[in-house]
Amino acid sequence: MWALNDYKTVFIAAELIGVLVCCIPSVMVFVRLPPGETFSELYVLGSEHMMEDYPSNVTSGVDYLVYVGVVNHLGNAAYYEVLVKFRNETDPLPNSTSMTPSALSPLYTYRVFLDDNGTSEVPLTFSFSSTSFSGGQSTVGSLTINGVQSLVDKSSSWDAVNSGYYYQLFVELWVYGPASDGFTYNNRFVSLWLKLA
Repeated sequence: MWALNDYKTVFIAAELIGVLVCCIPSVMVFVRLPPGETFSELYVLGSEHMMEDYPSNVTSGVDYLVYVGVVNHLGNAAYYEVLVKFRNETDPLPNSTSMTPSALSPLYTYRVFLDDNGTSEVPLTFSFSSTSFSGGQSTVGSLTINGVQSLVDKSSSWDAVNSGYYYQLFVELWVYGPASDGFTYNNRFVSLWLKLA
């Protein structure tokens, strides 16, 4: 059996807990918790907005569709630049260790402004033309991305292990920084391996 003082102690403790719970929202106005990890997302989806149905076996004169997605988790609004590049097996990719972009010139560029936690998905339609095959090599003369045609004149040697001529379409993410007064590479890239037939 509890004494009267025991009940008083329990009642006072319950009141103090209730006061603390009621005060937490007011205190949070003045107390800022450290932010979580800040980062940007970059992804490619197939033609049905899914992580499947990516084009892999490609031929000249056919349009292929993917969606490039960017998500802002930087804790504030951000201005992004998305660069689409094209390479053969010997051209450089971005280097994640040194956080440097590929030295290749972009074939297609677009920019998007996103609020914190904002998402953008942009369709990317591409097709090849002026392709040829000769002497164990294939050549892509031009690549059209969202209606913008670029002369690429890229050759690829026959890959005996994977039985094909391979190229890579890849996307780099850059973000505007007021300190640099320009766009800097965000150390994010995604790519698609394409077997030319």
